[in-house]
Amino acid sequence: MTTQRLHPRVRVVWVLRAVLAAAILAVPVAGAHYLGYVPRWAPVVAGAALLALGVVHALLRYRRWSYEIREDALYLDRGVITQVRTTVPLVRIQHVDSRRGPVERGVGLASCVVYTAGSRGADVRIPGLTPEGASDLREELKRLAIRADGEDAV
Repeated sequence: MTTQRLHPRVRVVWVLRAVLAAAILAVPVAGAHYLGYVPRWAPVVAGAALLALGVVHALLRYRRWSYEIREDALYLDRGVITQVRTTVPLVRIQHVDSRRGPVERGVGLASCVVYTAGSRGADVRIPGLTPEGASDLREELKRLAIRADGEDAV
């Protein structure tokens, strides 16, 4: 299988999160202005800087995120500052869910969550899929995991 990318609308979700985070993180600076500790322009500059960083991070995150299903494992490649490459052997997959939160539903997207045997990082989430794509991915991983488990049986 070829390397798969996330749906472009996931950028909207991540940019909205960046806007919310910038607003929340700028509140203490606005409070400091209200108390007279910082000049009037400080909350605006802090909010704009945090927003710019968040939006750039969201766009770079989208460019970096990819996944691939091979005959032996699911491979994920993601991360902006710290690049993470994850390999999930198909034989370790316990179950697979497709999930749609309220924001994802609002932009017509879904996620696929792969639960694995093991304690560290026992689940992997693939965001930014269409609902049909998440369902198809869930079914494909389920089918491949069942087949891999049969091949690995003693």
